[in-house]
Amino acid sequence: MQPIRTFNVSPSLPPRLEPLRRLAYNLHWDWNVESKDLFRRLDPDLWESSHHNPVLMLGTISQGRLLEVVEDEGFLAQMDRANRQLEDYLQERTWYQKQRSQQPKECYAYFSAEFGLVDCLPIYSGGLGVLAGDHLKSASDLGLPLVGVGLLYQQGYFAQYLNADGWQQERYLSNDFYNMPLHLERNSDGSELRIAVEYPGRKVYARVWRVQVGMVPLYMLDTNIEPNNPYDHDITDQLYGGDIDMRIHQEMMLGIGGVQMLKALGYNVTAYHMNEGHAGFSALERIRILMQEEKLNYAQARQIVASSNIFTTHTPVPAGIDLFAPDKMLYYLGHYAEIFGLPKEQFLGLGRENTGDLSGPFSMAVLALKMATFSNGVAQLHGVVSRQMFQGLWKKVPVEEVPIAAITNGVHARSCVAKSTQELYDRYLGPNWSSLPPDNQLWERMDAIPDEELWRNHERCRLDMILYVRDHLVKHLRDRGASASEIDQAQEVLDPNVLTIGFARRFATYKRATLWMRDLERIKRILLGNKNRKVQFVIAGKAHPKDIPGKELIRDINHFIHEQHLEKQVVFVPNYDIHIARLMVAGCDIWLNTPRRPREASGTSGMKAAMNGLPNLSVLDGWWDEADYVRTGWAIGHGENYDDPNYQDEIEANALYELLEKEVVPLFYDHRDVDGLPRWWVAKMKDAIRLNCPFFNTARMVREYAQRAYFPASDRYHTLTADNYAPVKELAAWKAKLSEDWFNIKIKDIDVSAAADIEVNQTVTVKAKIDLSTLTNDDVQVELYQGAINPNGDIVNATPVVMHHQGQDGQKLSTYTADITYTTSGLQGLSLRVLPRNQYLSSPYEPRLIAWAE
Repeated sequence: MQPIRTFNVSPSLPPRLEPLRRLAYNLHWDWNVESKDLFRRLDPDLWESSHHNPVLMLGTISQGRLLEVVEDEGFLAQMDRANRQLEDYLQERTWYQKQRSQQPKECYAYFSAEFGLVDCLPIYSGGLGVLAGDHLKSASDLGLPLVGVGLLYQQGYFAQYLNADGWQQERYLSNDFYNMPLHLERNSDGSELRIAVEYPGRKVYARVWRVQVGMVPLYMLDTNIEPNNPYDHDITDQLYGGDIDMRIHQEMMLGIGGVQMLKALGYNVTAYHMNEGHAGFSALERIRILMQEEKLNYAQARQIVASSNIFTTHTPVPAGIDLFAPDKMLYYLGHYAEIFGLPKEQFLGLGRENTGDLSGPFSMAVLALKMATFSNGVAQLHGVVSRQMFQGLWKKVPVEEVPIAAITNGVHARSCVAKSTQELYDRYLGPNWSSLPPDNQLWERMDAIPDEELWRNHERCRLDMILYVRDHLVKHLRDRGASASEIDQAQEVLDPNVLTIGFARRFATYKRATLWMRDLERIKRILLGNKNRKVQFVIAGKAHPKDIPGKELIRDINHFIHEQHLEKQVVFVPNYDIHIARLMVAGCDIWLNTPRRPREASGTSGMKAAMNGLPNLSVLDGWWDEADYVRTGWAIGHGENYDDPNYQDEIEANALYELLEKEVVPLFYDHRDVDGLPRWWVAKMKDAIRLNCPFFNTARMVREYAQRAYFPASDRYHTLTADNYAPVKELAAWKAKLSEDWFNIKIKDIDVSAAADIEVNQTVTVKAKIDLSTLTNDDVQVELYQGAINPNGDIVNATPVVMHHQGQDGQKLSTYTADITYTTSGLQGLSLRVLPRNQYLSSPYEPRLIAWAE
């Protein structure tokens, strides 16, 4: 029976408890201990059964309980404290205000296909989403004028359960948006705010929901509404669900719909951040708006868009990039080519590395790179990999100078560190530990934390995790209809006094979740060989529903557990989520990571573990490659790359066993004092906290994004759009002339003062004569490019030296000179290059033009 009318029924709270509503609808409660404890205190069982959803709690709790707490002076005092803390947080003078107090009004938009914020908003799949959520939290902590843009999925990502054979099964549960910490955005007349996106032959409508993340609003689009047809309802149904057509539908809604949504909400965005290529279509929509509404031509509109876009890639392999066939791109988005006045092949070239490959697919990463003023990988090693992957977009630019930077990921400290551990840090390090930089003297206070206090706190965290795992497994087995003996066995898994290794991540094959099982007899000896030095594993993670090899890894682990009768020593925890992750990174003793280098872009779970004092045991990939892996953990291997993956697995599995047998297990068990304290292990825990916590966190990461990307992009936007777009019109005209004349540049003569044999630090004078054709010295920068010569005859580790313009000779050749020296001996070399120069360029590589001496 269909209703003739619907109502959104809000919780009914006594007036004295109204602050609870405000606290519930701002996710600040997730990283504020006082607020989270308040809701847990209100009804502990309901807090757990609601998946820590305070809005659902307030809607389902009995009125009798509410009337009880109205008379509870202690509860009211805590509520008032939490409310004051939220108010103080929202009003405090922030880092951003101190940095940009003199700047014109600005706004940064952060687009992501998923956001992992809290476990009661299951609209994320893994690390990418949790990183996006942490990005918003730290943007709020720093006071950045940032808004999030995403899709609100009706079913989100799947809930995982295992059948009796250990095979992953998926269950999709519908999210009840009206009982989540979400606000439906409305127009001034009370009607729903909606936007419409053009799809082939129809418009698709979406309404707008907001979740308040501290100071930062996250706006998400929802297409599950009338008058959309059933297929279009499903655009925001499942995260990463459906086929390639559904993927392009979702990315159109995210990118195009996201831009339209911000416009409808009244935001004047000055910098756009695309977190992965999923939001790349936002660039096309921004160009369209500038052309049709501001009457700019395509070159001018594209310049503004590219000058204010930021792109972060998380993909270390080409196979991870979204690719669309040319005919599909033209079917769904070909109308943009008409609006832009571009031939179809030129339009498709926006997403091709080789624009001459007329059959090549359209790459979302290539589109984003071509439409960004700042691009970055998410770890230093990943930056190297990304520059190698995309070097073809900057032809003739040395790979080390390809303009893809690296900003190493971080995690939000207050979200991932256990409550009791945070209180410990607050007592000994002070309340600002979560945001202070590595060079702050506060971190030297780590030694002031008594070893016994840190260790006993960690033992409590381990016990909390084990008790949760037992309860979680029992519930899972009962839901599956398991036998009474299996359920009884689940209540005894894991030993609170045994060295516990944690492994939890997405079950993609390159992460090698079963590497530790490669030699079954050897790992069994490590697990059970000595009754006083046992080892146990806690494992969790999901495979994508279509990733059969990933599912096979999960089944292999569960088969190993049962076939080897290791149910008490090795546990696979189903339905991994934010809550389970937080328990594991606090309760395990060591964090294991075994990706096939260099395919782990970053890997943030190990950072969370380190913040809780866990040493890492990991392959040197992602973030771990740049950490102090000697003082804060152990490195598996030495960063070698192998051509034979089977040989690599063999070598690194043996290295893992060696470390466990000879270093990890002895350090944990053998070096204990009379009180049973493993003081050497605790020293490593303290180093893990002191050396990793201040750097591998989103406070540092978001500050870096702000200073290196947001501030410059926003400033360029203001500069280029000033005076009715006069600067961008000038720049676009200059670029057009540059493209016409660039290939007429001729490097006529290079005179080097020295002979072939010189000494270290000897001055060498170089004089060059260049025919700039119709260009002038103001249009170019001439550089010497000096460095060592490698065995292939190439200049490596080069240093560019700007040459000085000395005017023109009688033949109208521009003359340039420079003095150089070499500070090291050996075979050295130099070359000469000409780069574009303009005050409005974000970098000399922006036009993708470079001339080298031959």
